[in-house]
Amino acid sequence: MQESASQFDSVRPRPKGGSMAEIFLTPMRTQRTHLHVCGREVITRGRFVKVASLDGEKYLFLDDPKPVIEGVRASGIRANLFTFLQRLPDPSPKFSYAFEMDNLAAMPVTSFDDWWNNQIRSYARNRARQAEKRGVTLRQIPFDDETVRGIWEIYNECSVRQGKAFPHYGTDLETVRKIKATFLEASIFIGAFFENKMIGFAKLVADQTGTQANLMHILSLVSHKEKAPTNALIGESVRVCAERGIKYLVYQNFAYGNKQGDGLSKFKEENGFQRFDVPRYYIPLNRWGAVALSAKLHLPLADRLPPHLATSLRNFRSAWYRKKSLTKTGTV
Repeated sequence: MQESASQFDSVRPRPKGGSMAEIFLTPMRTQRTHLHVCGREVITRGRFVKVASLDGEKYLFLDDPKPVIEGVRASGIRANLFTFLQRLPDPSPKFSYAFEMDNLAAMPVTSFDDWWNNQIRSYARNRARQAEKRGVTLRQIPFDDETVRGIWEIYNECSVRQGKAFPHYGTDLETVRKIKATFLEASIFIGAFFENKMIGFAKLVADQTGTQANLMHILSLVSHKEKAPTNALIGESVRVCAERGIKYLVYQNFAYGNKQGDGLSKFKEENGFQRFDVPRYYIPLNRWGAVALSAKLHLPLADRLPPHLATSLRNFRSAWYRKKSLTKTGTV
């Protein structure tokens, strides 16, 4: 299982001589601008509509957004909108800005035993047992050279994951070190090992209050899939949160735009994650931002397409990448 496309996709070189299908299916690279406002790092994404947000907005929250919004306006940053998420768990809007409901895949955490006995489904429980029976061990690990190399090996195992190009495939060792060194002061690394080899890892990032921790990335070697290391990593993440008094474990989004349920959302649900709706606020920074917000031009193109068409395009993308992957391995 993998997170959504990384903010560091731009460090990975694009293949030369790509086909029309590849150009159509590969997300456009966007220019990103970094700015420090009120002690927070603000980034911008997008080309047609430039949207500014906190770097790490699912780990860092604005309990008093006004100074940051004023700082962004005064900075002269080239952005049309500023957006931020409200902290879990209250779905009621706390601020007077324009908002749309976003969602997170989250689970309330009380104890490991409660999660094991009451929150997960039997299939996920059996998979976690299978990991232990097959010799998978779990432990918190430091962010050191050994951890970086283990993550690098996992990243470079497969070029395609979940029916699309894996953005970290082909990344060199030093780039992996750079992209995993973010938010270190609030990060917890967990490794899954088989015969002393790392076969999976999870990186959790806690928010400023220690109320919630987000699975920034969780990934395992496909060659060890039968050992269910990812299920085991979820369980260990719950245990760590319970021991530290963290009330919510978050696994990115539960649903993405108008995308219908898939294997990843099913995996999250089986492991005890629920959909939590939270307000996402949008503040126009100029006239074009107001127009774009009104016309919903700030949304990704896939979210503006009819659901059946978006699903068809995703299926086409998955089939194309699967065929391309098989061709490279010489199996077709």
